[in-house]
Amino acid sequence: MQQELLTRAQAWLAEDPDPETRAELQGLIEAGDEPALADRFAGTLQFGTAGLRGEIGAGPMRMNRSVVIRAAAGLAAYLKASGQSGGLVVIGYDARYKSADFARDTAAVMTGAGLRAAVLPRPLPTPVLAYAIRHLGAVAGVEVTASHNPPRDNGYKVYLGDGSQIVPPADTEIAAAIDAVGPLDGVPRPEGGWEILGDEVLDAYLARTDAVLAAGSPRTVRTVHTAMHGVGTSVFTAAFARAGFPEPVLVAEQAEPDPAFPTVAFPNPEEPGAMDLAFATARRVRPDLVIANDPDADRCAVAVPDPSAGEDAWRMLRGDEVGALLAAHLVDRGVAGVFAESIVSSSLLGRIAEKAGLGYEETLTGFKWIARVDGLRYGYEEALGYCVDPEGVRDKDGITAALLIAELASVLKEKGRTLLDLLDDLAVEHGLHATDQLSVRVEDLSVIADAMRRLREAPPAALAGLPVVSAEDLSRGTDALPPTDGLGYRLTGARVIVRPSGTEPKLKCYLEVVVPVADASALPAARAEAAELLAGIKRDLSAAAGI
Repeated sequence: MQQELLTRAQAWLAEDPDPETRAELQGLIEAGDEPALADRFAGTLQFGTAGLRGEIGAGPMRMNRSVVIRAAAGLAAYLKASGQSGGLVVIGYDARYKSADFARDTAAVMTGAGLRAAVLPRPLPTPVLAYAIRHLGAVAGVEVTASHNPPRDNGYKVYLGDGSQIVPPADTEIAAAIDAVGPLDGVPRPEGGWEILGDEVLDAYLARTDAVLAAGSPRTVRTVHTAMHGVGTSVFTAAFARAGFPEPVLVAEQAEPDPAFPTVAFPNPEEPGAMDLAFATARRVRPDLVIANDPDADRCAVAVPDPSAGEDAWRMLRGDEVGALLAAHLVDRGVAGVFAESIVSSSLLGRIAEKAGLGYEETLTGFKWIARVDGLRYGYEEALGYCVDPEGVRDKDGITAALLIAELASVLKEKGRTLLDLLDDLAVEHGLHATDQLSVRVEDLSVIADAMRRLREAPPAALAGLPVVSAEDLSRGTDALPPTDGLGYRLTGARVIVRPSGTEPKLKCYLEVVVPVADASALPAARAEAAELLAGIKRDLSAAAGI
């Protein structure tokens, strides 16, 4: 074994405060497992605009207490250098492996650095933490979560005092402060001195959820709900009870937090098979809607009965479809302000906003950008994220989004109509906006880099027979957007965005085609045309990228 690798591993072992990861690392050293050690010590888990996220384990390339203590110490140093000495840092956490440990370590480091720390009372949805930052006047917040990543992962998400996730240059400044942290023995970590919050902050959040609904609106839809083994059940059911909706029927196998996520391959409603148990429950109780939250309940998935596919058939709505439905509902309620979405989401939102005389903005991917839009009233992203109460939660919130979609479904139900009927109306009014995604999960990140290089060196001239009108390398930035690693193609009647995922080892390609629709009778033909075009774009883009 290389002596330098062994020396680094032994030095890490000597200061690791966690008996579990110490035992893991000691075992690898004693076994002389050079490949496993080299993997764990190939660099350092990078702190970026998504904070930290990675597999739990020993070493600097894994999520563990040593990495979290350093991250917390760097964040504390950044806050103090920014004039926030003595300020309050609120800490939330989900129910994943090590989440409670990481939250406690963060509280200890903040307290030791002279800041005040307050920890949410138990594992709770991420939006409760985002709300608590502004509600309590904190200077920063930390949420320990890996959202919908696989069970082996955990993460560390950082918010500043405005309640929004960090963006450049804060991320690089915090990363530099983390790099400057010396030995862990030099990081003060008292045994106490921070506050464990009571349920008052949760009660305040729940009281706020009522504000997303119109006074006196119908609240009649019956729902099946799955928390996907996450932390959403109790908050979701409490919010629906407060609002006066019928009590949701829970998917019992997935209602309680379980870090092993035993019934799903990936705890993400968008993944194949993840909704099977929810649909089985729905076939039994026949609700109006199925609503799913991801494990930290900041996302919301919606499924509806689909009579065209059979008596017991259910259809998952795409994030873009829910995004448009919520926008149309808010317009119908007469809201004012700006609608915003990221570049990977459907252009239909812009058309809805324009017709309603509302402001509209497109941002880079992620709610850290959407939440910062001036005058924001509503923002969404195609990956099932919706911000329907930006004054309360400046982030995506799967609880309030669920309330709002349930209100819309209730309004339509009173008229004998459904969410699918409203989607048809929007297609006739604005054209059929059909979206899809080509998503490739990789073991080797170089596959993603190679695909991006190929597309940059030889951009496609046409996709599915549609000429590429313009190709943009988003890493150079645009007049409206700062640089990001991505590529954009505009075609006649279509749009494609290609980018590496910021949180998972995936290359993501976002596709949209727009087909004009003369009237409702033309919808079947328009859908068939759109499906054919999307399939063709996927095929040709795969070939061009070599994936």
